[in-house]
Amino acid sequence: DVAENSTRAGASLVQITVDVQPDLDRLTVIIADDGCGMTKEQVERVTDPFYTSRTTRKVGLGIPLFKMEAEMTGGGLRIDSEPGKGTTVTAEFVPSHVDFIPLGDINETVLLLITCNTDRDFVFHHRIDDREFTLDTRELRGILGEEVDLNVPDVVAWMRDFLKEQTESIKGEKI
Repeated sequence: DVAENSTRAGASLVQITVDVQPDLDRLTVIIADDGCGMTKEQVERVTDPFYTSRTTRKVGLGIPLFKMEAEMTGGGLRIDSEPGKGTTVTAEFVPSHVDFIPLGDINETVLLLITCNTDRDFVFHHRIDDREFTLDTRELRGILGEEVDLNVPDVVAWMRDFLKEQTESIKGEKI
């Protein structure tokens, strides 16, 4: 939901980082965009579930829930934003905490964001300890050419396989 906010904010580039540091008992999720950004006042209000800039509903739960989930584990949430420049949301979690809610299938989430927003670019960076990989749609477009949409079934299948293989690799699992 937080990454989807970036697309609604007019971002042409959304960067998602998932950084797992087991030795530090930390999981950091960073979502950065080059969208319209927010004023200081908007940043202060955005964690209130009864504040939203959307006109289709009177509540906005994405950021407030993200903040609550991070804080429940002993972590926290920080938002850096500047009008006209974009927004960066950083959430830190303590995975060993009893209230930690697992990420779920982050690869499918990223894949869904990419395939439903083919007019935007995404950079997904996943790191576990010192092992990492990146999927950058700008690189894919450079290889495929602009005439090939990123939601074409063969391209989607390739991205799904790439994400799976790379995730297994950085987890140290057998491919």
